[in-house]
Amino acid sequence: MGTFTFVQFMDIIHRLYNLWIGAMLNRKITKYLKKLAKDYPVVTLTGPRQSGKTTLVKQVFPKKNYVSLEDVDNRMFAINDPRGFLSKFSNGAIIDETQYAPELFSYIQTIVDTNKKAGEFILTGSQNFLLLEKVTQSLAGRTAILHLLPLSYEEIIKSKKFDDDLYSIIFNGGYPKIYASNINSTQWYRNYLSTYIERDIRQIKNIADLSKFQLFIKLCAGRVGQLVNMSSLGTECGIDSTTVRAWLSILENSFVIFLLRPHYKNFNKRLVKQPKLYFYDTGLICYLLGIHKKAELLTYYMKGNLFENYIVSELVKRQFNKGLDHNLYFWRDNHGHEVDIAISQGEQIIPIEVKIGETINDSFFTGIEYWKKLSRHEKAYVVYGGNSYQFRSNGTKVINWRQLHLIDELK
Repeated sequence: MGTFTFVQFMDIIHRLYNLWIGAMLNRKITKYLKKLAKDYPVVTLTGPRQSGKTTLVKQVFPKKNYVSLEDVDNRMFAINDPRGFLSKFSNGAIIDETQYAPELFSYIQTIVDTNKKAGEFILTGSQNFLLLEKVTQSLAGRTAILHLLPLSYEEIIKSKKFDDDLYSIIFNGGYPKIYASNINSTQWYRNYLSTYIERDIRQIKNIADLSKFQLFIKLCAGRVGQLVNMSSLGTECGIDSTTVRAWLSILENSFVIFLLRPHYKNFNKRLVKQPKLYFYDTGLICYLLGIHKKAELLTYYMKGNLFENYIVSELVKRQFNKGLDHNLYFWRDNHGHEVDIAISQGEQIIPIEVKIGETINDSFFTGIEYWKKLSRHEKAYVVYGGNSYQFRSNGTKVINWRQLHLIDELK
């Protein structure tokens, strides 16, 4: 039996570590990833940096060759000689961070069209803007696209290293490393933000003043659950509206924020047209807002907004983990009547109100009751920060923050 080199030994350790993490943090999207790899020659997995993409694909496809284009040598080989680079992988491969070498995609197209094998290539990327544009051009009809976000509540509770407390989960967020390695979340987000700005942002767009961009992210964190006001953001950050739009697009396409669009169903009322701003991860919001202890959340003036962000992001994760686009909107008219979340189901819209209070009271139902007078649909939900469940005679279900799986319209 031959001896192992140090590189081979470290590769084995890394693979074992990834298998251990994967077993500990069972990802809901796994079922759909496996299914799509049987139906398509290429599967593309996107999502924010550190959301667990590499760990997941290595766990699901342990026999496939793996290569990362974050490695400069691999990247330059792929860019300068894509045919030679791909010839190393006669049985396909996992190619990590493929947005760094879009030259590969047209060659992959030729290979999969010739071989006609399901699941031949698994591609990952953390920069949606750079990746999906090229993928949809070269691999249209040949690749399925999935989005892996940070851990959902259902995934966190299986980690066995968590505190089943609402404020703990909001404060710590959902990034796998925090739970797998029991890392201090504040320290982790500090390093994460630094890496994101210094590496990813420089590659996506040449921003001269990165400190101003960091201020912009913090201003966005202070506006979660609110209508996007381009003018206000630009004034406070000292940039024009064109730059505001460009920077919001960067944050969206690198999976930091998402914009919830208003539903335009017309009940003879003027409706707002601006989207509302949310982050994919509440732990990052807490860090950006300077919240460094869970206890600070209990009296924080924006805790209602943070709770709303948590619920909306959890519902988005539920859809993405099933390989679906989300069908979530919000509804608000120009008189201030509002429904926090509206699930679109063809002609029907299911309203959801989000309330952080732990005691159910009549004010929880104000927006929904107004909605029902206009829509004549009885089905509705209230998600709140307590622990009970109620089914009201008017068709409204009151569920607690742990029971989002009871919203059966998310299919």
